[in-house]
Amino acid sequence: MNREIPIKNQTFSIKVISWFHENKRDLPWRHTKDPYAIWLSEIILQQTRVAQGLPYYYRFLEKLPTVHDFANASQEEILRLWQGLGYYSRARNMHATAKLVVKKYEGKFPDSYNELIKLKGIGPYTGAAIASFAFDEAVPVVDGNVFRVLSRVFGIETDIASSPARKEFTELAQSLIPENTPADFNQAIMEFGALQCTPQKPNCMFCPLQMECYAFQHEAQIQLPVKLKKTKVRNRYFNYFAIQKGEEFVMNKRPENDIWSGLYDFYLVETEKEGTTLDDIQDDFISELLISGEINQLVESKKHILSHQWIFATFWKIDLKNVENVTFPSSSKTDYKFFSLDEIEALPKSTLTATFFKNMVV
Repeated sequence: MNREIPIKNQTFSIKVISWFHENKRDLPWRHTKDPYAIWLSEIILQQTRVAQGLPYYYRFLEKLPTVHDFANASQEEILRLWQGLGYYSRARNMHATAKLVVKKYEGKFPDSYNELIKLKGIGPYTGAAIASFAFDEAVPVVDGNVFRVLSRVFGIETDIASSPARKEFTELAQSLIPENTPADFNQAIMEFGALQCTPQKPNCMFCPLQMECYAFQHEAQIQLPVKLKKTKVRNRYFNYFAIQKGEEFVMNKRPENDIWSGLYDFYLVETEKEGTTLDDIQDDFISELLISGEINQLVESKKHILSHQWIFATFWKIDLKNVENVTFPSSSKTDYKFFSLDEIEALPKSTLTATFFKNMVV
């Protein structure tokens, strides 16, 4: 619910934009109106901190400087450039969008919010960001930072994880955005949430909105924003086998409809519990290899945390130096092949697999 607060929309906008001009970070995508570069930055920064995303932004612009280059690249090249950022569906959606922009829009991004959100991977937030930053359309961005700032300043107790929240906050932000400087306002309110009105320990003592802020006046910074829904986490147990023959290792391209789709990893046996030993793994192919192959004592266990899943992974290394021929089990989800070390280095891999590979080779 909206609380009565002594602040007018114009006052809020002026103060936040003024703060922004004095305190904003010097970020490269703030020096361009190129919708391709802005699109790149916005997708990269979804679920990613600026410090982590910045090198990827430069890397993509260096390797793929235009949307035509992005569209013409292979999916494996895109995934390899993306490696380490996680949420790989973002990269696959970007590839599809780049191809559509080239084919349908002759290499030019649509210049309106309503057309932008029709593109794959571009939702209300990203569409608003591109529309306002590249084309000066007065449409508000609403992300986690904006939810936090508006809920605290205006005393809104609506659960931000609920269905009505986005509509309520978007309407409020729309009433605040100046028609003549939408890009400044959108960047300002997001930056304000990132640097000033932070989730923990907001800098209230030196805040330009201190006297108008409901949360500050009522000591409700911890209570706002309200978020009641909790994400359910699924535990999964992966047993990886780095199968080696000479200077080559077996890798498989992961299937669709699962995590890390399109990336490569080692031979995998997924089990239902943690702490599985070799004797507990029910896999005919591995059992046959263990008879004639040589198990390396290199065993490594790692926990890899994703947004909705915790991956508990154990790695074994099997050397097939005494095995002549290997016939891999086949299914619609597997395509196991031997790859050289250089080939594996160039393949897109999850951070979990890439880290183990690097340590194993060293």
